[in-house]
Amino acid sequence: MGNSALKAHLETAQKTGVFQLTGKGLSEFPEDLQKLASNLRTIDLSNNKIETLPPLMGKFSVLKSLALNHNKLTALPEELCKLKKLETLHLNGNQLTQLPAAFGQLAALKTLSLSGNKLRTVPAQLCSLRHLDVVDLSRNQIQSVPDTIGELQAIELNLNQNQISQISSQISHCPRLKVLRLEENCLELSVLPQSILSDSQISLLAVDGNLFEIKKLRELDGYDKYMERFTATKKKFA
Repeated sequence: MGNSALKAHLETAQKTGVFQLTGKGLSEFPEDLQKLASNLRTIDLSNNKIETLPPLMGKFSVLKSLALNHNKLTALPEELCKLKKLETLHLNGNQLTQLPAAFGQLAALKTLSLSGNKLRTVPAQLCSLRHLDVVDLSRNQIQSVPDTIGELQAIELNLNQNQISQISSQISHCPRLKVLRLEENCLELSVLPQSILSDSQISLLAVDGNLFEIKKLRELDGYDKYMERFTATKKKFA
């Protein structure tokens, strides 16, 4: 892609606050974007070949939405955590193994998509994010869900298609968690905390494709309580 094409994109972005350049084979984050650091609200660089993000990422002070799906990122810079206005972060289909230590400083974050990366654990930093609504950690390599999960503020947590064989009962303490997706993991019925059914806010539990028959779930104590929440929620959205 020539400089003139990039220049045209930059000029449009200056007017709209939106910079979108997808599927162009970019191997690095366009440095010229920093000229618009104070007025860009949306950046979408999905479907490129970007391997690293520069420290200048921290300069985009009004950025609300950042999409870098299907690139080649193996790590994120700590500077990314300075984006105090960031509400939506899409990083599906990269090669991330962990999040920066300061990730919990993304105070405005509401939606986080990390599907199809190489995470082995549920990042503890997520529990510091007070406005988080939806977290997608599907298609990673997560093997267990730790006790810290009880602090998570999210409404929906997607852990489909991981390798989860252990899950902490603390998950039933999540104050806002309504939707929990655990499809296609390695869960035995005996390790699924009964408190998810009997004593949580969860009104949609998706567990198809694990190491037990769904009908066995219905025999557990607390299933009727879960069904009450499930039915009440269904009526609300009907």
